[in-house]
Amino acid sequence: MRDFRQLKVWEKAHGLSLAIYKATATFPQQELFGLTSQLRRAAVSVPANIAEGCGRSGEPELARFLRIALGSASELEYHIILSTDLCYLNKSVSQQLFKQVTEVKRMLTSLIQKLTADR
Repeated sequence: MRDFRQLKVWEKAHGLSLAIYKATATFPQQELFGLTSQLRRAAVSVPANIAEGCGRSGEPELARFLRIALGSASELEYHIILSTDLCYLNKSVSQQLFKQVTEVKRMLTSLIQKLTADR
């Protein structure tokens, strides 16, 4: 069992979740149960799956949950695109969120490769 709080990728994913919550605070009220909820759930899913994977036994289980986190990060990336195209996010906020999600995806991919290299 690993301590997920020791992983840099978890720290970055947690920071991304906080940024998403802040960015969506200004979304229209009618989006509260729509796009706002989708963005927040996808964002929270990333660090939550990292944490869950760390609580499982063995590296194959951790790698499986990291792949799920990677999928959630890709979903989040799309929701950011949609939010930007709907003019709910301005370009500078959108660019910063893209930068963060890209970094998290890169880190997840690298960690997955490291965990599965010896198999």
